Amino acid sequence: MRPSALFLFLASCCLTTVYAQSGGSDLPDIGNPAGAVVTRSDEYSFGRQIVQQLHQQNQIFEDPEVTEYLNSIGSRIAVQAGDDGQRFEFFAVRDTSINAFALPGGFIGVNQGLLLATTNESQLASVLAHETAHVTQRHIARSIRAQGQQGMASMATILAAILIGAIGGGGADAMQGAIAMAQGTAMQQQLNFTRANENEADRVGIGFLAAAGFDPQAMPDFFETLGRRYGLAEGHVPALLQDHPVTSERIAESRGRAGKYPRPASLRDTLSYSLVRERLRVLGTAPGEDPVPYYAKLAKDEGALTVANQYGKGVALIQAGRPSEAVRVLGPLAAKHEDVILLQIALAQAQVAAGLQSDGLSTFESAVALFPRNVPLTIRYAEALMATGRAREAHTILLDLFNNVVPTPDQIHLIALAASAAGETGDAYFYMGEYQIASGSLGLAVQQLELALATPNLTSIQRERYKARLSEIREHLLEARAMRKVSNPNGG
Repeated sequence: MRPSALFLFLASCCLTTVYAQSGGSDLPDIGNPAGAVVTRSDEYSFGRQIVQQLHQQNQIFEDPEVTEYLNSIGSRIAVQAGDDGQRFEFFAVRDTSINAFALPGGFIGVNQGLLLATTNESQLASVLAHETAHVTQRHIARSIRAQGQQGMASMATILAAILIGAIGGGGADAMQGAIAMAQGTAMQQQLNFTRANENEADRVGIGFLAAAGFDPQAMPDFFETLGRRYGLAEGHVPALLQDHPVTSERIAESRGRAGKYPRPASLRDTLSYSLVRERLRVLGTAPGEDPVPYYAKLAKDEGALTVANQYGKGVALIQAGRPSEAVRVLGPLAAKHEDVILLQIALAQAQVAAGLQSDGLSTFESAVALFPRNVPLTIRYAEALMATGRAREAHTILLDLFNNVVPTPDQIHLIALAASAAGETGDAYFYMGEYQIASGSLGLAVQQLELALATPNLTSIQRERYKARLSEIREHLLEARAMRKVSNPNGG
């Protein structure tokens, strides 16, 4: 049983076990019947906790180019919900199985294997639309209400087994045993409940898909294609079909729903879709394997490489430590497609790695002038500046970016490194504290903030900023301890 194969089911549980191990986070107390009414704030706290666990276990595909693309497609879908109160965050998962999942609070994960399995952008969008519908229809909160206190407690055990055991590299037998002990009859009840949710997510998701300008038939097309490709024999069904059971009746129903919406007269995939697929193909290559021969064979079989294939080859050459060859591949592409950020980034990275630092920084600067505050572009530019001894400039542009965009944990870590390299020791400790907060390690965050306050020659503004943040975290930890004591007075 894959970890991702239970995520929608697990997302409906009370995170009591994980909460107790986290050293304190702002998870709500739903250990009593009154708490079975879960607010959106509660759901966000649940989801964020799971994402933190995934990040700690290196399960999230931390690549700004891929993340930016997924969120660009996801935001087109999410805006159709017309609900300004619901936040969404889309991210890639290091898993070659074909699956996607919705977590509480609008966090939606997409396995790298799923993106590579799609054949067009509408198919990818259809999966995001389906998962988005799970969130907008509040299936997770509804599941919690349906389960009640006993269901939440049993599912908490399952969640701990999955996150701490399976994702953390624990033995499969131990994980299966923990799951079997916790499931009982509640598993079947929950499965029945979520299958009704699946039908609703199909219906609502197809509406989102069509309204966003994608092909509404892409959803039944994708599930039908997977069904034909893998068959329905046990052991051959991809994870997506195990989590989202597909029958001929369901395909027919979804095709009938899709038929109520007009198909776009002319719909072409964006170049970014093809580029991101190739990027995932290269970056997702197993350790020790070289992706470059794949493109050599592809060129021989196909006679020529597409723009996306050439981009993939260029990225593969950079990964293989052959940046000069990558420059020769990527240079003509970037010149022909000046408005494609992924090509400009890859060329600039290849140039810097090949020792053409002036050319690389010039390529970055030209792109930044056209696309200011673009997240992956700014991140890669900052990395190049740090690599060429211009850490202070990197620190400045990252500050500007993150004053306007919420950074990921890895991006917070990057600005901490930039501050340190620039000689801004107090800020470096402060950002490392923020990194620990984003990762869910509040105790370590306190240590970093104490170090920040102990840094000599702080300005009054810095000192007040660090003190305020440290006070906030300490107060939060005290509240968390008090809440745990109330919920478990015997300490058992």
